Amino acid sequence: MAYVIGVDCGTSGTKTVLFDESGSVIASKTIEYPMYQPKNGYAEQEPADWADAMIGTIKAVMSASGVDRRDVKGIGISGQMHGLVMLDAENRVLRRSIIWCDQRTAAEVAEMNEKLGEKKLIEITANPALTGWTAAKILWVKNNEPEIYEKCRHILLPKDYLRFILTGEYATEVSDASGMQLLDVANRCWSEEVCNALGIDMSMLGRVYESCEVTGGLTKKMADELGLCEGTIVVGGAGDNAAAAIGTGVCEDGKAFTTIGTSGVVFAHTSNISIDPKGRVHTCCAAVPGAWHVMGVTQGAGLSLKWFRDNFCNAEKETAGYMGVDEYYLMDKEAMTVPVGANRLLYLPYLMGERTPHLDPDARGVFFGLSAMHTKKDMLRAVLEGVSYSLRDCVEVFREMNINVSDMMACGGGGTSPLWRSMLADLYGCPVKTAASKEGPALGVALLALTGAGVYSSVPEACHAVVKTDKIQQPVAENVPEYEKYYQLYREIYPALKDKFAALAKL
Repeated sequence: MAYVIGVDCGTSGTKTVLFDESGSVIASKTIEYPMYQPKNGYAEQEPADWADAMIGTIKAVMSASGVDRRDVKGIGISGQMHGLVMLDAENRVLRRSIIWCDQRTAAEVAEMNEKLGEKKLIEITANPALTGWTAAKILWVKNNEPEIYEKCRHILLPKDYLRFILTGEYATEVSDASGMQLLDVANRCWSEEVCNALGIDMSMLGRVYESCEVTGGLTKKMADELGLCEGTIVVGGAGDNAAAAIGTGVCEDGKAFTTIGTSGVVFAHTSNISIDPKGRVHTCCAAVPGAWHVMGVTQGAGLSLKWFRDNFCNAEKETAGYMGVDEYYLMDKEAMTVPVGANRLLYLPYLMGERTPHLDPDARGVFFGLSAMHTKKDMLRAVLEGVSYSLRDCVEVFREMNINVSDMMACGGGGTSPLWRSMLADLYGCPVKTAASKEGPALGVALLALTGAGVYSSVPEACHAVVKTDKIQQPVAENVPEYEKYYQLYREIYPALKDKFAALAKL
């Protein structure tokens, strides 16, 4: 039996899972670490914390499993995207990593647009200049910490720093590199034009691989420490969302997934590159060689429901405690008693501004149509429906881009709600499924490692062999036209309020 290790370097902790070749979990371990916020809007982490967590979790799963080290055929690494790791000539980390949610780079985004132009940036990197992405962070260090930038010889992403620790190789892969804003996404290579315009030395960037390609092998020192064999392969791996796609079987045209966490993501696979000229969705290289993915983001998805729970659902929390169930389960049951359309009440989930499709940081949440007849249950149903409408907005942009979405997986906390899955199926007009495995990114990079090790001949073959469906929610025929009426009205509310949101922000 062949075994592989999937390492998922997240923001709150690193989770490592040892799988067999059929995708069964043999052992799993998570180690957490802090995030530092030295100023408002800043977010940083210590790369050494990631390395210690990876080493600790790999040792733990090997020790717990009793698996022979010779049977471990490869390692795949998934990671939080966009983080900046800078090394000097002696491979010492020069400063804490500025991570994905850091927002200090507004001036650098303006600089990128000035030097390259918004249109050119989208043409080459497939995305508009963004504060959270890596290129703007490199410029920030260059502008604000020139003495550190002078010493920099290597620029890596979080998971690629872990690869360096394991193999000594300076390398990345296409899915994660797409989130740096230095990659020519259509041609899957660094963009000389972008790097030259921004004054970034390309020699500092790692070699770019496909996600299932072998990027190096374990050094003797690391193999001895981890209880593995020297030369055990480490494949490219993937950024967290691209890895989750493989872990849920989203590896072919027509396949997509929706994640409802704090934010909501709709992610679709495409074998032809498609870039939204308005920058409403992200286009990146997929973890499947020669393919891409598009990703729409709604900021206040699960956040809207959590906000409603925390402010209005103390009774449900108390009752759930007595019953030994989750309060969200009770909230679901209450919302089910309200008809489609929440008795003519609509909710706009823009508590934190909105990305897809409006790109408007000033947008805010709205209950539209509130009357004296409405109860808490109506408002709860309206929140669930409003988030579903905002996710449908993402799918509408995909359709404008000629990207087919006909097979949808649901992940994240919201994906466990049967009512929410039913709403999505009715609004997307296609079945919404859940995966049998909940390992997501760790399973995804394990499948990439199995492909790199030759256990499977391709990424889609690995997905077909391993990823299994748990539940399937079909659209309910009579609900579809009802939701459509409310969705079309929902789409008209934001344009009518756009100027008023801007005015409110200035008060």
